[in-house]
Amino acid sequence: MAHESVNGSEKKMAEGGNDAELLKEKANKYFKEKDYENAIKYYSEALELNPSNAIYYSNRSLAYLRTECYGYALADATKALEIDKNYIKGYYRRATSNMALGKFKAALKDYETVVRVRPNDKDARMKYQECNKIVKQKAFERAIASDEIKKSVVDSLDIENMTIEDDYVGPKLEDGKVSMKFMNEMMDWFQDQKKLHRKCAYQTEKITICGDTHGQYYDLLNIFKLNGLPSETNPYLFNGDFVDRGSFSVEVILTLFGFKLLYPDNFHLLRGNHETDNMNQMYGFEGEVKAKYTAQMFQLFSEVFQWLPLAQCINNKVLVMHGGLFSEDGVTLEDLRKIDRNRQPPDSGPMCDLLWSDPQPQNGRSISKRGVSCQFGPDVTERFLEQNKLDFIVRSHEVKAEGYEVTHSGKCITVFSAPNYCDQMGNKGAYIHLRASDLKPEFHQFTAVPHPNVKPMAYANTLMQLGMM
Repeated sequence: MAHESVNGSEKKMAEGGNDAELLKEKANKYFKEKDYENAIKYYSEALELNPSNAIYYSNRSLAYLRTECYGYALADATKALEIDKNYIKGYYRRATSNMALGKFKAALKDYETVVRVRPNDKDARMKYQECNKIVKQKAFERAIASDEIKKSVVDSLDIENMTIEDDYVGPKLEDGKVSMKFMNEMMDWFQDQKKLHRKCAYQTEKITICGDTHGQYYDLLNIFKLNGLPSETNPYLFNGDFVDRGSFSVEVILTLFGFKLLYPDNFHLLRGNHETDNMNQMYGFEGEVKAKYTAQMFQLFSEVFQWLPLAQCINNKVLVMHGGLFSEDGVTLEDLRKIDRNRQPPDSGPMCDLLWSDPQPQNGRSISKRGVSCQFGPDVTERFLEQNKLDFIVRSHEVKAEGYEVTHSGKCITVFSAPNYCDQMGNKGAYIHLRASDLKPEFHQFTAVPHPNVKPMAYANTLMQLGMM
């Protein structure tokens, strides 16, 4: 009888293993179709049947990377290596996750392992060299950093004596000021993939809330086509992540800054987690600015990004921020006003949370899928709103298939305005109308429009362009 029991157990294990393989193949199919959510679902089901398979963890790690869940991707890659320390793809995945999180030294350590095991792997050696270059650059920057008060890039600019060449026929400022005529001409100029003169670039009862635009300039123009240009009677709020990934980030940010100058009281910009130096270095904005203008221009953008507001309260009832709520209870609107925002964001605390956190369906808080900040549940949202006498929050930061999502019993709204994100996600974009009479959100969806043949991430860090993401 005992012998039969053992055989029966082995048979069940074998059947479970076969079922797990079928689920993995199903997940692989969804992955190839770029349906990463379903891929994650079936990899997870495969792992429930066979939790000791390093390949399943590695595959799910890559799916998490594609959905920007870097914390989960790192955890899965680490688990794969715990199961099989000789599984080379695990080191690749973990290095990728750490790179995405800006943990360059940790990534370099894994690349060293890969190169040691596969000394003739050209791809591995190239990634190792690129990562090593970043680590050395960071060390050099720290070494030359001064404790003295840093001078603004503006102090070194001599805009008055910049000459506009005779052969430049693009948009020009009128007496040094932005006008609607200038904005229309500039948007048409950018649409034709032409560059604004650097002198102009340096000077440069309903509200519509837009989410991430991520350098998708032609989709930004489509928003203005559908919803009207900004004006004193058509105010906008853009909720961060204007740049990176999309390869027209310079055109996006100069257009947004132009409208901010034209309508300072009716056009609002909040900071996202991609208005930061680390993200810009990895995901393309720094490289794009240097390619189209200069390193000095990027330094100026970096300075300006640090002064962008972190949140905005509408009619004392709706709080808008890029990421979400906080790792601890008790945060008030007055606490937010006191944040020293003129800096690169720290790894924790309210400033970090405003840029990085995400909602979750279950109560309480949990570790962030991104590896930064936290995830917060409906009870956290309820307590925050009650303490601060607010009705609901609006945030962005996450791709949504329909362009928006309403969670936490209608008290947490996500809006994302970059359709077919990175030319591969197939999602719709959306924007929200809030009217002063009742502040009831009205959702408007739109689809992606064609753009010139410049791929996303064209200016990104070389490691990102090597197919790591």
